[in-house]
Amino acid sequence: MTVRILVDSTADIPRDRAQNLGIVVVPLMVLFGDDSFRDGVDLDAPGFYRKLAASSKQPTTSAPAPGVFDSAYRGLIAEGATGILSMHVAAKLSGTFAAARTAAQLVNQETGVPIEMVDTGTVSAGFGLPAEMLAREAREGKSLADLKVHAEDLCSRTHVIAMLDTLEFLQRGGRIGRVQALAGTLLNVKPMLSVRDGALIPLGNVRTRSKAYERISQLTSELGELEALAIVEADEQAGASLEPVIRHVWSEAIERFTLGPVVGTHAGPGAAGVAAITLTRR
Repeated sequence: MTVRILVDSTADIPRDRAQNLGIVVVPLMVLFGDDSFRDGVDLDAPGFYRKLAASSKQPTTSAPAPGVFDSAYRGLIAEGATGILSMHVAAKLSGTFAAARTAAQLVNQETGVPIEMVDTGTVSAGFGLPAEMLAREAREGKSLADLKVHAEDLCSRTHVIAMLDTLEFLQRGGRIGRVQALAGTLLNVKPMLSVRDGALIPLGNVRTRSKAYERISQLTSELGELEALAIVEADEQAGASLEPVIRHVWSEAIERFTLGPVVGTHAGPGAAGVAAITLTRR
């Protein structure tokens, strides 16, 4: 069986790594007024943050139509895939999973090729890192059934801990209330949060960026033994500043994931954090 991995662009997997691992990435859309861009295709992360700083228009995001997933699934089948594992941003946060599932059901009915769906319950490297691990296992010949079980297991053990520069962008995108966003701005603090089962979970506020990095390291250390860890960053400077602090907790390989245009629309510039996979469920 030849199994391929498909994700949506909110996994934030760098294009070169996705290509090397044979992962297909279906882009969501970012809209600045009447101008629309495919996440990571027409607009990369650096270009997005420059545009965000220069534009008077607040960007919005939208899920791909089912037809986009239909084409992607059929493309994989044409390349020889006899099974597809389709992993997506939390269904509670986006309509992407629903669109992908609609397309998968039709393609399966017409081709007979099994497509297994995974609502990861998280975002960015929270499922981008597991997807990379699963792509390597697929190349080693693991079955679609085994890959789905492992995907769900990995996602259940993945913890995203992040710092935002401000709550303003989450508020604009309707992810939190205006009062909560205003309180964070007035206090001039760095809000911290986690993503779990599709919900944004507040982890408190800290006064400075350096304190936020220390708090991320502390919370990561409290997770227990880790299997893997990645840094998520809105820009290289944020990630570079976080890495030496995280090295007190994790000394092995650290992959870096840049928050792309869609996730960046809600997280805003300056965000940074980790996606940590524990050895056991917590």
